[in-house]
Amino acid sequence: MRRKVVETVAGGVGPRIVCLPGLGARGQGFAALVDALRPWAAPSWVDYPESRWAAVGPDRLAAEVLSQVGPVDLVVASSYGGLVAAHLAHAGATRAVAFVGSFLRPAHLGWREPLLFRMGEMALWGRPGPLTASIAAAGWVRSERAAEIVPTTLLERETVRYRVGALRPETLAPPLAERSGLKYLVIQGERDFLVPPSTAPKLLRDLPPETRLVTLPDAGHVPYFSHPGAVAELLKGWLPEVLHGNGEGRASS
Repeated sequence: MRRKVVETVAGGVGPRIVCLPGLGARGQGFAALVDALRPWAAPSWVDYPESRWAAVGPDRLAAEVLSQVGPVDLVVASSYGGLVAAHLAHAGATRAVAFVGSFLRPAHLGWREPLLFRMGEMALWGRPGPLTASIAAAGWVRSERAAEIVPTTLLERETVRYRVGALRPETLAPPLAERSGLKYLVIQGERDFLVPPSTAPKLLRDLPPETRLVTLPDAGHVPYFSHPGAVAELLKGWLPEVLHGNGEGRASS
């Protein structure tokens, strides 16, 4: 049982990239994306604390990520991971954030907002499995892979309940629009049912005006899992802009 953030480093040389999962997803869900990044970067993923140790807001969780991982060049954040990434960005712990199917305020979710605060109960009693994973991925997910993107064990489902229970207005994302020197990219799945495309314009209003939105056709809520090659190519094309003025990045400094 994890009592703290654990980082899994994939190797590679180049800009340091860390991937942050959503509320109940495993870091392992980023494995295919990390493999695609490794030829030109030094990627890793994290797994959050479990059970009662998960009962911390995204601000404290960001502090734990920073203590375990250190400063990085880029954070790739899925869904709830965007809240954690926002705190890392505000603290100056990264040069850039790629928000993947993310939100920074519950209101961004529209009519789904109340469901966010019921996700703990839904995870615990709904017993997510391959069907839920397939909805998230907007395509069939084999049963042996469902656990990478939805909480399938009792421990994971209880952990989601603790994590959701720690969400408070004062611990949500800090303001980023006025934070100078940072870069943001919004990656949105066209078929994302959980954090739908209508969320993206609301998210963009809380980010600097130059922030770019990229919509991925046929992708759902977890394009890092279902479309790792496309996401990797987007990041590869964007990184030179992020690292302008220091092309080597932190990983090689």
